Amino acid sequence: MAVKFFGQFLVEQGAVTSEALLHAIELQDRTNLKLGEMAVAMGYITADDIERAHTSQLSKDMKLGDLLVDLGILTPSQLQEVIDRQKATHLYIGEALVKVGALTPEKLESYLAAFKVDQAPYVADRIELPEWLANQHLWETTVDMSYKMITRVLGIQFRPGKCQEVSRLSTNHMVAAMDLSGDAAARYLLSVSAGLQKTIAKAILKEDNVDQEPPEVLEDTVMEFVNIVCGNVVAKASQSGLSLEINPPITIHPALNGLPVPDCYRALLFPIHVSDDQVMELALFIKQ
Repeated sequence: MAVKFFGQFLVEQGAVTSEALLHAIELQDRTNLKLGEMAVAMGYITADDIERAHTSQLSKDMKLGDLLVDLGILTPSQLQEVIDRQKATHLYIGEALVKVGALTPEKLESYLAAFKVDQAPYVADRIELPEWLANQHLWETTVDMSYKMITRVLGIQFRPGKCQEVSRLSTNHMVAAMDLSGDAAARYLLSVSAGLQKTIAKAILKEDNVDQEPPEVLEDTVMEFVNIVCGNVVAKASQSGLSLEINPPITIHPALNGLPVPDCYRALLFPIHVSDDQVMELALFIKQ
C-alpha cells in the first residue's frame, strides 16, 4: 500500500487500461487551462503579463489571480469571470475517463469511494505537526509555503504525505539545504530525484529543455528554489514577531544509507508525492 493517484489506482484495480488512462489525460490537457492561460484565452491579459506576475510571485505569498489584480493587470470582476470559466470547464480525470468511454458514471462513483478509503492512511488533507514541536505556527508556515511555491513557481502537481519523525533522510539524487537561525534554529532540506531536478531547472531558468546544462547549474536552480521558499518564510515570520536569519543554501549528496539527523536535532519528514519514478521530500531538522 502507498500513495497513488486516482488514475493509477484504477489501472491497478483493472477498472481501466493504461491506454484509456492516457487518452483521458490527453483530453484533460486539452480541456483544463491554468488561470493565466484562461485569462489570455479570454483576451484579458497577455503572456508578458503572466511573466511579470510570476516574477512578482517569487517574493509575494499571493495566488496568481490575486497578484494580477494587485498589479492592476486584471480587475476583480475580470478575475471572477476567469475563475468561473475555469470551474465551468474543468475536467477531472474520472470525468475524462467517462467521456472517453472507459468508465460508466456509476462505476466512477464506486471507485472514487474505494480510492478515498485506500488513500486515507497516507495522504494529508492538512499539515499536522507533533505536539512536542515548539513554534508550531512557524513550521506550519514553512511547510505551507513550500507547497505553495512548488505549485506556483514550479508548476508541479503533487499530493502531500503525512508528516513523520525520522532519524535520517533517505538518499536521493541531491539535497538542497538552508540553515535558519535566530528565534528558532533548523535546517531546511529539499530532496529531489534527477527528473525533478530538471523540472525545477526548467521553471527557474524558464527553459523548455535543460538536458545540456552542466550539473552545477541544475543544482544551483534547486538551491535557488530553496532560497525563494526560505526567504518568504523569513518574511512571514517577521510579521508574526519572530526574527530569523538564513545562510546561503548548500548542496548535499547523501551516502547510500542516507543523511543522518545530527545530535541535538529532531527531524520531520514531509513526503511530496509526484509520481512513482520521481521522488521529492521536504525535511526539517529542528534544533532542540
